[in-house]
Amino acid sequence: MGCDTWIGECKKDVNLAHVVVVNDFYIGKYEVTQKQWIEIMGYNPSHFIGENLPIETVSWYDVQDFIQKLNKKTGMEYRLPTEAEWEYAARSGGKKEKWSGTSNNSILGDYGWYNGNSNLQTHIVGTKTPNGLGLYDMSGNVWEWCSDWYDSDYYENSPKQNPQGPQSGSFRVKRGGSWGLYQKFLQGSGRGSCNPVSSSSYIGFRLVITL
Repeated sequence: MGCDTWIGECKKDVNLAHVVVVNDFYIGKYEVTQKQWIEIMGYNPSHFIGENLPIETVSWYDVQDFIQKLNKKTGMEYRLPTEAEWEYAARSGGKKEKWSGTSNNSILGDYGWYNGNSNLQTHIVGTKTPNGLGLYDMSGNVWEWCSDWYDSDYYENSPKQNPQGPQSGSFRVKRGGSWGLYQKFLQGSGRGSCNPVSSSSYIGFRLVITL
C-alpha cells in the first residue's frame, strides 16, 4: 500500500509504501447502482438520476443502513471494504499501478471518468475498461466509501495483517476520486476523507463480502 517511485509525487498521508496482507474477499465488479439502492431502500437521493448510474449523495451512515437491510433480506454479510482491501483491488491485485488498470496518463480516459472526460456528471457503471481483476470505475465516476476511520498518520502505525483502520476518528475514508476531479486525485494509492454524516454527488460505494 501507499505511494512509491511508480507514482511519483506523493502526498503526506500516503508517502510510506508498506507491505500489507489481506485475507480472501469478494468485491463488487461495479459501484452500487441507483436501481440496487431503490430495491432495498425505496427511495433515490441521487443528484444525477438513472437506474444504472452509481448511487450517490449517500452518507456513510446511509450506506450502513442499506447494508443492514440488504443483509437481512439476503442472509449474507455484505460490508464496505477496508482501505487495504480497496487499494489491493483497485491496483489489480496489488500491482504497481498509478491508477486502477494503468499507469499511462494518456490512456487513463479509457479506464475512468474524471473532469477531463465526464462532462461533469456521473456515468453508467461498467462502460469503461476494467482493471486487471475485471473491476470497473475504481478510478473516477464517484468516490467510494471505505469502512475505516481516517487518520493522516495511520500508515506509519498500521498492522501488516488485515489493517482495519484507527479505532476512532472524526472522518471516514473515501477512495478512488470522482467525475469532478483532475487525474492526480484518481490514483490508486490516493486517500480522501469525509464526515460520515455528509453526502454529495461525488460519493458512492461498492460492497465487499468475505466467505
